[in-house]
Amino acid sequence: MSVPKNSEATSGLEWREPPIFERGAPGRSAVSLGPSDVPAVDVRQALGALARKEPAALPEVSEPEAVRHFVRLSQWNFSIDTQFYPLGSCTMKHNPKVNEWAARLPGFAQAHPLMPPHLIAGALELMVALQAQIAEITGMDGVSLQPAAGAQGELTGLMMIRAHHRAEGRSPRKVFIPDSAHGTNPASSTLNGFDSVAFPSGPNGVVEPEALVRALDSAPGDVAALMMTNPNTLGLYEQAMPKLTELVHARGGLVYGDGANMNAVLGRARPGDAGVDVIQLNLHKTFTTPHGGGGPGSGPVAFKRILAPFQPVPVVRMDGERVVVDHDAPQSVGRVRSFFGNFGMMVRAYTYMRELGPEGLADVSNLAVLNARYVAARLAEHYPLAYQTPALHEAVFTDRDLEAATGVKTLDVAKRLIDYGMHPPTVYFPLVVRGALMVEPTETETKQTLDAFVAAMVEIAREARENPELVKQAPHVTRLGRLDEARAARKPRLRWSREPKQA
Repeated sequence: MSVPKNSEATSGLEWREPPIFERGAPGRSAVSLGPSDVPAVDVRQALGALARKEPAALPEVSEPEAVRHFVRLSQWNFSIDTQFYPLGSCTMKHNPKVNEWAARLPGFAQAHPLMPPHLIAGALELMVALQAQIAEITGMDGVSLQPAAGAQGELTGLMMIRAHHRAEGRSPRKVFIPDSAHGTNPASSTLNGFDSVAFPSGPNGVVEPEALVRALDSAPGDVAALMMTNPNTLGLYEQAMPKLTELVHARGGLVYGDGANMNAVLGRARPGDAGVDVIQLNLHKTFTTPHGGGGPGSGPVAFKRILAPFQPVPVVRMDGERVVVDHDAPQSVGRVRSFFGNFGMMVRAYTYMRELGPEGLADVSNLAVLNARYVAARLAEHYPLAYQTPALHEAVFTDRDLEAATGVKTLDVAKRLIDYGMHPPTVYFPLVVRGALMVEPTETETKQTLDAFVAAMVEIAREARENPELVKQAPHVTRLGRLDEARAARKPRLRWSREPKQA
């Protein structure tokens, strides 16, 4: 099928590429190694029963085969460097290249994590400066850079809350989480041994104090924490936050703020000022470090003074004019990541903050909100908004009317958008919205890009009315057609074997 008119995609040549294990031949090599300069070791004698009986079945390929394999795989990918990538709740921000320049400076890139502190004073000073900047942005008193991802930051923050309660001689178990919270919150709560208690947001998509009171009163004396994402996963700002935190504190609980959506409120609102006690930031979502495809990441946790004794060790801090690495923290939750965390991500985030400054960071949020509201305003007559409450950094639509009129669903729209050369938005999330399409354009996309996206979405709505099967069978111009995603999720084939398994 031909490429849709005005699509940013085009037809072209792509290569099939098997797993690298199916390339090459025995004895083929891409390297030339010199003679060993260390004594030979009898591996079987050294490892005993742990020694392999047969060599690992590793690929044996030439350099051109290896290069072609990985280049071809890269050419199959969507990426923020090639296409518009409006994944809602993921904040697919452009990664400024000045960040990469800074992270590759030899003093940073070649620093070994086991070097003594006096030989990496510059790196440690950068960490202290980054901690201070994050504390100022969030309205907190301290910061630990150790967690390696936003979810691990959540886990760490709840570990600190649990340690605080135990130090007070209490063991409350209930963590209250609204249905508009970030999806990882219940998992972080459960992993900490808490009982997650869900409660509904109001008809306008935000938490109402009355609903929280009813939830809290169901567990008198057992309130450990409230977990709130603000702005929430609908892109809506929780305006009652000061009142909500007051209600929790009055019952002996603490408030965890999920900072996944801080990109909407930089320089505009500080969680700590609203009563939040601890919050994690996702450096890849707010401060332009790369989305790592599983790593490396960084999810610093910022906290109020009452939680400082429980932060992970070691603590990097200033002692007068000297940077010290302090391991003396008897109430600490311990180490949550090896060494100091993923330092390269810290360098990138610090560079971004210094490049923009306070006014520039505020403009980031201004533009992120402007772009999302522009998309919402342009598309609302074609795809109804889930809530009429003005959103901030993302727009959440529903397929309610489209499916009723044409049978075309959210997934069909998302697949058809690929034919127009754009990555689909987040689909079917948040769960509180029927057939959700969540669009988050971020601040770096131009009006021209947003207009092209709007035009594609409007055209897909027209196609759904006039030729619904065209949309239901999309995508049409990709290397592979629509795949059985349910089967892939339920019966994933994660390990290659020489003998193909029966489907």
